[in-house]
Amino acid sequence: MPKEIVLSFYSNRLNIHQAPVADELFKLLEGNFHFVEICPPNIQSTKGSNEDFSTRPYLVQAWKNEENHLKARKLAVESDVAVFGAESLSYEVLRMKTSEKLAFEMSERWLKRGLLNLLSPRLIRYQWYYHTCFYNKPLYKLCAGAYSANDQYLMHSFKKRCYKWGYFTKVDRSFSPNDNSHAEDVVRMMWCARFLKLKHPEIVVLLADRLKKRGVHFIVDMYGDGPVLEQMKVLAKKVDVSDVVAFHGAIPNDQVLKAMREHDIFLFTSDRNEGWGAVANEAMSNGCLLVASDAIGSTPYLVDHRVTGCVFQSENVDSLESEILWLIDNREEMARIREKSYDVFSKFWTPEHAALSLLQLIDCLMNGEETNIELGPCSKAIPC
Repeated sequence: MPKEIVLSFYSNRLNIHQAPVADELFKLLEGNFHFVEICPPNIQSTKGSNEDFSTRPYLVQAWKNEENHLKARKLAVESDVAVFGAESLSYEVLRMKTSEKLAFEMSERWLKRGLLNLLSPRLIRYQWYYHTCFYNKPLYKLCAGAYSANDQYLMHSFKKRCYKWGYFTKVDRSFSPNDNSHAEDVVRMMWCARFLKLKHPEIVVLLADRLKKRGVHFIVDMYGDGPVLEQMKVLAKKVDVSDVVAFHGAIPNDQVLKAMREHDIFLFTSDRNEGWGAVANEAMSNGCLLVASDAIGSTPYLVDHRVTGCVFQSENVDSLESEILWLIDNREEMARIREKSYDVFSKFWTPEHAALSLLQLIDCLMNGEETNIELGPCSKAIPC
């Protein structure tokens, strides 16, 4: 493992989904790690956490003053390895023009809206740089979502240079998924997200309508706020499920994790615009069985269907209902899946494992070797 290298990670903000793996890299590299924050924090970037990340010893807030900005530029040129995430193109261009050192570009999928995204000036700019000054440079792709590699191959970029990546949340090792078990007949489901169209909360309400008509004993707790929240409340009343669907508003992240441990099933209903969806990590690591749309970026990486979770066809209520009914009819399978999910996730998708895997990949690439990682972060990302 290359402990003596200097690694700099560039992204828009340091938040609850970035800090855990950054903490591990700082520790493993014995201080030779920097996280360059390009944009000032805002309410949305906190992701429901009240934690103050500004005191991290490795943090360089490039947005804050000219001194930090110049330090960020210097690190882009001089670091042994650099990872460029959101909003960091100017630093990536600087490195590609001045250095032959190893670098990674990290992103979710580019073509969330399909081929229409090819008209995006931002994407055109990235592709122009990739096929000009980035060409033949030691630049590789960390795919924060399974469909990122697909999009890169469609655009003829990063072929055979794509590796699995994601967002990494803390895992409580003192917790056991068996702690979620209960003797009640009622199946407890939850949904947690911003109430946005891309999150498709209406699918949850429509599912509740079908289950109620079937006489299933269940409850659904929905957490979050957003522009379509009131519409969902109206829909719940219209289809007469207000007695089994509760809207709790936005709650802090620690309360979300607690709620996951008190529910059986987590409903993740977003469409292809959900690049990763770190709530999937949190559900799996807190013993809440993940039932996820197949269009979500994290789903193919994290969920082996009916082994570590369940997958349904995006925006298809029939498909979601089918999976929920299968789980309800197979309670022993629910328990088995929940345990397997926690076991696999806690081995391969923790911040600790991701940091170690990244350093292992760096070591391989610096020595002109292909990665020997077969599962989890930094294994080869193949278009799916």
